[in-house]
Amino acid sequence: MFKKILVPIDGSNTSNKALDYALKLAQADQAEVRLIYCIDELSLLSSHAYSGEMVQLARESGHTILQSGMALASAAKVKADTRLVDRVGQRLGESVADEAGNWGADLIVLGTHGRRGIGRVLLGSGAEQVMRMSPVPVLMVRGFD
Repeated sequence: MFKKILVPIDGSNTSNKALDYALKLAQADQAEVRLIYCIDELSLLSSHAYSGEMVQLARESGHTILQSGMALASAAKVKADTRLVDRVGQRLGESVADEAGNWGADLIVLGTHGRRGIGRVLLGSGAEQVMRMSPVPVLMVRGFD
């Protein structure tokens, strides 16, 4: 049913759960998976220091997280590749939606923290942004509470 599954990951338990689900889907459908790590403005601003050094640290962290995800895909015998999406100044939802469209994904699988109330107002919902902007269906995997 699905041939190209896009999976945004950030190294959290929630994104790891989504990756596990995506790999199972890929095995069942013999689909390929693209793992992406997005460097977005909000993640850099939340670190209290926005500088070239912070961007470089975010890139290094992203590469490490993508390598870990790739190891899981390899162990699951799923064809996969990775991409570091470095679009500082663009919101997470836009970056993921653009990547899905450019790659030709037919599904996005991502984890959601399920924030409610003031946490959602203050931090926003990356998953909701992706869902609203995505050119393809989005499967949200609820994280651990």
